[in-house]
Amino acid sequence: MNKNEVIDILNFRHACKEFDPNKKISSENLEVIIEGGRLAPSSIGIEPWHFLVIENQELKDELSKVCFGGKTQIPTCSHFIIYLTRTPKEIRSDSEYINYLLKDVQHLPDDYASNMRNFMKSAEDMIGDDENMQSYANEQTYIALSSMMLSAAMLNIDSCTIGGIDRDAVEKILIDRNLLDKEKFRVTVGCTFGYRVHDSKPKLRQPLNEVFTLVK
Repeated sequence: MNKNEVIDILNFRHACKEFDPNKKISSENLEVIIEGGRLAPSSIGIEPWHFLVIENQELKDELSKVCFGGKTQIPTCSHFIIYLTRTPKEIRSDSEYINYLLKDVQHLPDDYASNMRNFMKSAEDMIGDDENMQSYANEQTYIALSSMMLSAAMLNIDSCTIGGIDRDAVEKILIDRNLLDKEKFRVTVGCTFGYRVHDSKPKLRQPLNEVFTLVK
């Protein structure tokens, strides 16, 4: 892939406001998009996310009523993904989840795992209370979101971040359907994926020389 192809992909991605409800993302392409999130980087490798991939039309319609930022996007998209982030108690160094990551995912020997827990504990002490811990975890989930949107654009699949949501209402809907355990996860953001109905407008951005400073 050359630099022009990269720029074309970046220009292709836009906040799609309405999708073609008759065009669905294939299971193969959907898996690539999800892999974009799974393989995303996270601080200290904590992977604090879980992706609720919603294809069910009834549920999408219900959620659209409490997501004021996605009233046209959610009902028409192929898939609506709700990004869940682990709660502070889940990502603390002494949690069962961190133990699972270190032992079963990263396969660290006991002494390395112990050193990693000590490092995580130091980071926790610097981050502070639960509110800051939740914000810290949420920031990692946004990295996965960005990676999935870019993966979709590489497949000529459109997306739109849905940040305008009533989180309490969304969480209640998910709890009622046994899709959310609030002890372990909180709703962070949503994103719709599918195929555009209308052509996108040219991107309007600041000039390149206004958005960076090169320090040699």
